[in-house]
Amino acid sequence: MKIRLMLALVACAVVVSFALPGNAQKKGKTRPLTTSQMMAGLIKPQLTILKEGLEAGSRDDDAWKAIATSAALLNESAYLMMDDGRCPDKIWSEGCVMLKDATVDILKQVDARNATAALAGVDGVIASCKHCHAEHKYKKQ
Repeated sequence: MKIRLMLALVACAVVVSFALPGNAQKKGKTRPLTTSQMMAGLIKPQLTILKEGLEAGSRDDDAWKAIATSAALLNESAYLMMDDGRCPDKIWSEGCVMLKDATVDILKQVDARNATAALAGVDGVIASCKHCHAEHKYKKQ
């Protein structure tokens, strides 16, 4: 009986610890991609390509396509971060909405070939990252 009680308490503690702010999901429920892999392999590289492409100056059609692809992949990543039980709370959800909105605005400016306005939109992407990371980014131990 004591063992069952201890196991039940441990299980409750684990569940509660993931429900508290500051505990980002390490991965979704059914797919193997971890949140840190998504950040390192998708979000950070695409943000870098997007920002550097917009800061580069003169752009041909291929450069604009690469910029649009990066913005679209960042937009899609906001959906991935909400999918498969990955979203732990309102802050995470708000950050994803901010990312979606910012990237949609960037894509509109890319279609108009307005690099200055699109680059200003990158600030919205960065703000979405900061919104979530302020509460959820794991601290290295």
